[in-house]
Amino acid sequence: MYQKVTGIVLHTLKFNDVSNIVHVYTRQNGRISFLVRIPKSRKSGVRPILFQPLAMVELETDLRPTSRLHYIKEAKSLYPFRSLPYHPYKSAIAMYLAEFLYRALREEEPDGPLFAYLQHSIRWLDECESGFSNFHLVFLMRLSRFLGLYPNLDFYQEGCCFDMLNACFTLSSPVGGAFLKPDEAARIRLLLRMNYDTMHLFTMNRNERNRCLTVINDYYRLHLPDFPLLKSLEVLQELFD
Repeated sequence: MYQKVTGIVLHTLKFNDVSNIVHVYTRQNGRISFLVRIPKSRKSGVRPILFQPLAMVELETDLRPTSRLHYIKEAKSLYPFRSLPYHPYKSAIAMYLAEFLYRALREEEPDGPLFAYLQHSIRWLDECESGFSNFHLVFLMRLSRFLGLYPNLDFYQEGCCFDMLNACFTLSSPVGGAFLKPDEAARIRLLLRMNYDTMHLFTMNRNERNRCLTVINDYYRLHLPDFPLLKSLEVLQELFD
């Protein structure tokens, strides 16, 4: 029986000459993989252009419990982008975050608050006109709350280190574990204070921003099983001089 689901596109992979596999994080069912046929005519109800990174789509599909790949009868855009695919900086951010979410979101269970956060964040980035150079950093730090990885700020004071493995601030350097020295620990705390509306007030140069991005990626790699080095990371680090 066909049903409608709304989702955010995470990743598209060529399957063969006539179809692609598209991974979508849906509001109703968590992460789902779809087999999308490449249309031979313009009259097709499923157009591949709809499945660009972070696109928000509505899909009519037959979800069968015994199948790992599901077919799409019809697809349409829920939110036509204004700038995201066309702005070089924004499109690089979108490519990176889509790859990040593809690796991080593996649950086939719905999570309404997480989906709402992703939807709100993507729309904010698409609609903003300036001051978004810290967006990906703030997005990833706030995402950690939904994944149960948000750092404990209770014991922070000036001069603390940040224990990466135990996700907390400490006055002494952890023995034999990954940690950040006080200057970098303070920058992580600063990121945790930012939101999309205030992040333009916190200035960083490209080297500082890239270091923060590397630290955040290392942090997730410590806590998420089999989380790889992301191919799009290097591209993003070349931006926002």
